[in-house]
Amino acid sequence: MVLISRQTLLEYGKGLLVIVLLLVAWEGFALLIQNNYILPPLGEIFSVLLHPTEPILGGQSLLANTLVSLREVLTGFLVAAALAIPSGLLIGWSREIQVYFNPVIQILRPVPPIAWMPFAIAWFGIGFNSILFIIAMGAFFPILINTIDGVQGVRKRWIEVSEMFHATTFEQLKTVVFPGALPMIWTGLRVSFGVAWMCVVAAEMLPGTSAGVGFLIMYAYNLGQIQVIGAGMVIIGIIGLGADIIFRAGQARLFGWQGKE
Repeated sequence: MVLISRQTLLEYGKGLLVIVLLLVAWEGFALLIQNNYILPPLGEIFSVLLHPTEPILGGQSLLANTLVSLREVLTGFLVAAALAIPSGLLIGWSREIQVYFNPVIQILRPVPPIAWMPFAIAWFGIGFNSILFIIAMGAFFPILINTIDGVQGVRKRWIEVSEMFHATTFEQLKTVVFPGALPMIWTGLRVSFGVAWMCVVAAEMLPGTSAGVGFLIMYAYNLGQIQVIGAGMVIIGIIGLGADIIFRAGQARLFGWQGKE
């Protein structure tokens, strides 16, 4: 079984070429500017990345901070998915339910997740629970909207066939609607995971946190350690790229039939 096709690897290879060119440009400008506070050389950033288990700035290591953020992201992401997918199935299936909930969704959806931080701290206190709430809020709506669109995009003749066999509403949702909406749900999960990472980094930068990539970036900024900031950004980018590869591979594997006659 081939998880990633040769064509996909070739596409990522072309993308890596652009990354290499950008890194060369970065290093060139760093040598030209000669100011580490504006643009540190890549060597200083890589020196942090090459020692992920060593303590940084008197605190935890880069690896330890990354694992803290990853745990928060995965927990918030799973909570959001567990809430958004069933809600999206019901709202997309029932026109009446959609009429009631659509205004609330459209009001809350544009609100930046970080704007909920004062309420999160008041409700859950400073720490993991408030960060989890912010991540779940940010990851919830991409999954919800894509699930609703996926349900509404299910072919009517599939539902009509299930009605001919006297399927109950639950059976229709389970065997027809959910599988038919799954490609859009998968897209929502893919988008949501990226949003979750943005939320955790922003939440960890706020006062009261003591670990995580976001905390490390803000702490390094306060100490003027720009190379540590660069290393943290690289870690976030690598995890984002890895997640995108996994989601795209899953999409090709599970939904390769899309677009085919």
